Amino acid sequence: MFTNQHPPRYASYEVINSLPDEAIDFVWYMLDNYMQGRFTMTNLLKFNLINSSNHLSYDYLVNGEEVATFDTPYPFENQFPRSIVVYDNGDEQIIALPSEINL
Repeated sequence: MFTNQHPPRYASYEVINSLPDEAIDFVWYMLDNYMQGRFTMTNLLKFNLINSSNHLSYDYLVNGEEVATFDTPYPFENQFPRSIVVYDNGDEQIIALPSEINL
């Protein structure tokens, strides 16, 4: 799960409608370049989206605890979702809102 040999990747309709393309692309970049080999990752990853000096940051959560924060150069908007999940079922990976995932 979440390896360099990743399957097709998608974002849900709700994520596409609530985040700019760059912020969605950053999630995949963050997974590939900052998290692999540094963090234990299950098939369901959770992130809170936070305002950090008017820029979007992602807090990576494990068991409800913040493990790392990843800052972006993108402006934070109040209408952004408060959290997202990234799910890998082995055949595909998707960024979604927590309410969209039925596991």
